[in-house]
Amino acid sequence: MAFKSRTVLLGSVGLIIAASLGYVAFRTDPVPVDLHTVERGPMLVTINADGKTRIREVFEVAAPITGTVLRSPVRVGDLVVAGETVVAVVEPASSNLLDARTRIQAEAAVREAQAALHQARSRMREAGESLTLAEREHERAKVLVERGVASVTRLENAEQQLGIKRAAEAAAISGLEMSKSGLDRARAALIEPGNTRDETREECCMRLTAPANGKVLQIDVISKRPVTSGTRLLSIGQPDDLEIVADLLSSDAVRLDLGDAAIVERWGRDTPLEARISKIEPSAYTKVSALGIEEQRVDVVFEIVTSPDQRKELADGFSVFLRVVEWESDDVLKVPLSAVFRKGNDWAVFASNEGVAQLRLIRIGERNTAVAQVLDGLAENDQVITHPSDNIGDGTVIIERPTN
Repeated sequence: MAFKSRTVLLGSVGLIIAASLGYVAFRTDPVPVDLHTVERGPMLVTINADGKTRIREVFEVAAPITGTVLRSPVRVGDLVVAGETVVAVVEPASSNLLDARTRIQAEAAVREAQAALHQARSRMREAGESLTLAEREHERAKVLVERGVASVTRLENAEQQLGIKRAAEAAAISGLEMSKSGLDRARAALIEPGNTRDETREECCMRLTAPANGKVLQIDVISKRPVTSGTRLLSIGQPDDLEIVADLLSSDAVRLDLGDAAIVERWGRDTPLEARISKIEPSAYTKVSALGIEEQRVDVVFEIVTSPDQRKELADGFSVFLRVVEWESDDVLKVPLSAVFRKGNDWAVFASNEGVAQLRLIRIGERNTAVAQVLDGLAENDQVITHPSDNIGDGTVIIERPTN
């Protein structure tokens, strides 16, 4: 009897061991997953872009005449006062050197002008003598008419001749002045370079003063050299009067309005700056991306709201990163984008229901690069699986992966 009891006991133990081994061998292991709790909170939808700072108002100083600009009296970074600080000195262009043929031609022109001047003086003397004679004839005719000896017709003829001679004298005077000017012009062609001005005198040069208060930003011509009229010499501006310009895709720009807020990051400090859109350019342009794709871009200008005292290190031409706020809310039910995937035409997630994956169709609203707004299908504190693998399906047993 004892033998039978021992046999039954050993058999039972064997069956239990066999059952346990079978369960272990054929059971499905839970799939480790990462879980995230759905929660409410603030949410931003932004359009991100790289931008560059620039001074809002830049004043350029250009050469008003063709000549030689002297070495710049100012340096980059110097403070200037409008209408007082001399920022450039330009002397008029000097004459060119004469070759042998040009000199002979110029000397011949001088002799011609001198001869024309002598001729004009002779005409002047001739006109003067003729006018004197006409005046005497007029006086005689007048006296004779008064005595009744001569007719009125003779007096009228004398008056006519007097007017003609006076006009001839005026023409001779004008011809004389023209001849003098021609001689001066011919002589000027013979002037050698360096003999036209005294460089020690102030009036030899044109001194240009600063058009506005500020600092010298850039000097295009720092050493003495010839320039033509209109050549830019330097630029002036206020370094703390900054704005930011960024080129956005035209499809992004149409979703923005003037006054939209922007967050300025990666400018060199950990504290972000505040900005807002002040201008959206009315026309786009084509730009080739780094991948060789033609894109339509629009320049958007941002006004920096943060005071200059909190961004003293920021200057003209600095690189920044912008996050332009397209949409925002303080209380949104949100789910990570890494948990959302397409199920046909719908959006779906895998939720955790007591250790079992449950497929749920959801409806989402706004989304950014990290989270999406949940409109329907999930509730606060629900847990969803992030980055679900192909091993996850509806009804799959799961276990949360431990975090280090």
